Amino acid sequence: MFLKSKVIKYGDNINTDVIYPGRYLEITEPEEMAKHAMEDLDENFHEKVREAKIIVAGKNFGCGSSREQAATCLKYAGIDAIIAISFARIFFRNAINKGIVAIECKDAYKIEEGDEIEIDVEGGKIKNISKGEVYHVKPLPPFLLNIIKAGGLIEYMVRK
Repeated sequence: MFLKSKVIKYGDNINTDVIYPGRYLEITEPEEMAKHAMEDLDENFHEKVREAKIIVAGKNFGCGSSREQAATCLKYAGIDAIIAISFARIFFRNAINKGIVAIECKDAYKIEEGDEIEIDVEGGKIKNISKGEVYHVKPLPPFLLNIIKAGGLIEYMVRK
């Protein structure tokens, strides 16, 4: 499985309240939720996501509340993958369960906004095409890859 895109870059401790603001928790339609993704953090997010389908971030991405709406809104906004130095545990699993590739990479800080990258999800490599660099990561285990390939946990369970 390969993903290739430009990236949107954020820093450390991006919490679920800025990924999906709590004032919208009553919205249940994923397409409507997507309209509010990153609204309080990045007013240009929806313009950026037209070209960039991968978020790169620092430490502790997805900290805060355990709301799965944070992963849902990113998926429906068009995000295919998130690379971070580290993830909050519950957000990591929520992202996988929604079909988003979530990869921890200690070298994520080397990737800059607008860089074009290619992720070899199964091979554990991130190629920064813009800089000519390769970052090695621990590949996701097969059971998580199967969930992602199915489009998320619900889709995976329906197929089983």
